[in-house]
Formats: sequence, C-alpha cells, structure tokens
Amino acid sequence: MTQDICVMVPTIRNHECMRTYFENARDHGFDLDRLFVVLITEDFCDTDAMERMLDEEGVDGTVFDGSARQTWFENHGVGEYAHLIPEASHAQTSFGLLYLWANDFEYGVFIDDDTLPHEDADFFGTHMENLAYEGEIETVSSDEQWVNVLYQNEDKHGLYPRGYPYAAMDETVETETTEVDDVVASQGLWTNVPDLDAVRILMDGDLQGQAQTRTTEADFGEDFVAAEGQYLTVCSMNLAFRREVVPAFYQLPMDDNEWAVGRFDDIWSGVFLKRACDVLGKQIYNGDPLCEHNKAPRSTFSDLTNEVHGLELNEHVWEIVDEAGDDADSYAEVFEAIAVALVEGDFGDWENGAFLNYCGEFMLDWLSCLDELDNRVTEQVPATADD
Repeated sequence: MTQDICVMVPTIRNHECMRTYFENARDHGFDLDRLFVVLITEDFCDTDAMERMLDEEGVDGTVFDGSARQTWFENHGVGEYAHLIPEASHAQTSFGLLYLWANDFEYGVFIDDDTLPHEDADFFGTHMENLAYEGEIETVSSDEQWVNVLYQNEDKHGLYPRGYPYAAMDETVETETTEVDDVVASQGLWTNVPDLDAVRILMDGDLQGQAQTRTTEADFGEDFVAAEGQYLTVCSMNLAFRREVVPAFYQLPMDDNEWAVGRFDDIWSGVFLKRACDVLGKQIYNGDPLCEHNKAPRSTFSDLTNEVHGLELNEHVWEIVDEAGDDADSYAEVFEAIAVALVEGDFGDWENGAFLNYCGEFMLDWLSCLDELDNRVTEQVPATADD
C-alpha cells in the first residue's frame, strides 16, 4: 500500500496517545503502512522518547522541534518563510501542512494529543471513507448563516463550540437532504470535554478550563454538511483532509504576535476553507469518527486571557471572508482574495483590528512559500532526454 497519509500531531505533553490510535488501526484492519507521522513539538521536549515511540510501534514518522523546523526551512530553500510558524502555539500545525505539501502526501490528518479514538470505530478508515463519500447526506443551515456543529442536541445541552460567533446564537436551524460528490475535509466531533471558549466555560461554571457539561455519543446523530453559504467551526483536534485544500488552510500566527491574539488558528482557517469550498463546489463532512477529548485541567481565566483579544474580531472575520473570491477557480485564488481583503481593509473600529492586516500579510507569504516549495521540487526532477 502506498504511504499516502501524513498524520500531524502538535504535542508537548502526551505523544503516547498515538499508541492508542495505532492500536485502533490494527484492531480495525487499517494498514498502518499508509501513515507517516509528523510529531510537532518544542526544543524543551524529549524528542528521543517520541522517536522511540514511533520505532516501537513500527510506524514511519519524524519529530520536529523548533530547531529541526528551522533546519527544514533552510534545507528546502524557504528560510525566509520560517516566520510563518509561531513559537509555542497550536498553530504550529501549519508546519505539518508544509511537510505534507513538500512530500506529496495525498491526505492529511490532524490529531491533538489530548484525544483518544473510540474503540468501536475505525478512526483512520472512517475518515478515508468520509473523504471518498458520494451520495445523500443531511445538510444544515440557519437564519444566522452559521451552523452549530453541536446542533443535534443543543436544546438539551445548550452548547456552542469555540469560535462560534456570539451574534449568531439563538439561530433557527433547518435541515434537508442533499447530494454530495466532492468531499475534501472530514471533521470528526468529540465526546467528553466539549471544545468551548473560555467565556462559555465560565458560564458553565467551570474554573479549570473544561466545562461541567459533557458530551456523549448520544449527543450526535447523522453525519452532515453545512449548506453552501453557511459557516461552521472547524476544530483541528480530529480532522482529515485532501492535499488540495492546503493553500486555503493555513493555521494563522496566533499567540506569538504583538496583539496577543490566540486560540483562533483552526477556527479562522476553517472559515477560509469553507469559503473556498463554497466557491469551488466542495464539501466538509462532519460527524464520525468521534474522538474522546480529555482536555487537561487548566485555568479558565488563562484561556480567556488568550482569547479575549480576538473575540470581537471573530464576530466579523467571516463577513469579510464571505465577500471575497467570488470569481476564483482554485483554493489559492480564493485564499489570495481573502488575504488581500485583510491586508487592505480598515478595521480600526474593532479592538486589535490591525491584527487582521497582519494575518493577511502572513497569508500572502503562505502562498509564496508553497510556490517556492513547488518550484524547488520541479527543479530537482531530472529532465527527460528527447528520444
């Protein structure tokens, strides 16, 4: 079997969780030879232990701490773009995207190190089936142009996920059946600790960053897609996707910036990706495979400190995105149109509005970096002599 799946895991605490994912694959007959695992970590972590874990499991992969990432950029002739990957941030998942792109993997999978697969589900196999799915599926929309990925039992648990705009709450939900034929991303959802922002966690009465209300398998029904023109939160803790989306899926430079904006890297990348999917006629599949989210206790106020600087921007980013790229015919063109709108926009009326201009510049650099990697690969391919 061809090694066609790049599994990207940002980890500083619990790389051992991957043993359970590998066990799940073996139990369900999924071919581990298809996987190449990229563990993205920091210089202060035990990279030798991570490499030993991969060796003991017999799974191909590599480990990149900060120093190794810098070396990778230099070795690939793109050292000027090393700033694209922020230090000590979950947004380092973007490095995994660059690695996938440079090595021609057909699929990518994001896994967070505080998750575990459900034993009864073929984690990798289900994601691959979702990406290949063609046929009928439930499509969801609302009068607020946003879909709550936890909508199926919202009347009982009242949860809205991290990144869902506050102005879009109390929406009226409509569902119907549609046909899909070009799925490019598969978002698995999560049981146990819901993925909420700090404000919502505080409202749920929890000071340890976890939320008192928990989700179970019973909270999730049929798999679904968000209708065209509707947005949704995309969380990278349990997500598979096709290579083609990488130009429009950059995880933005959170945490390591002068505005101290954090925690919106995967959320905003999901907004960009959904816009590109709508323009290009693609779909994001949501539901199975579920994972168990075991978020470690930490101060809810610490998360709030990281999120508060971007909360107002999150209410408006999608409105800017929704007006960009109408005439584009590729992911890169949609992403470039969004980037230009952010670079050129005047967002002075919003707290930390200049951060959006900053993000736009990074997004343009992202596209340039991918182009440079493409050019380098092309240059390395020997020319075929004429017969």
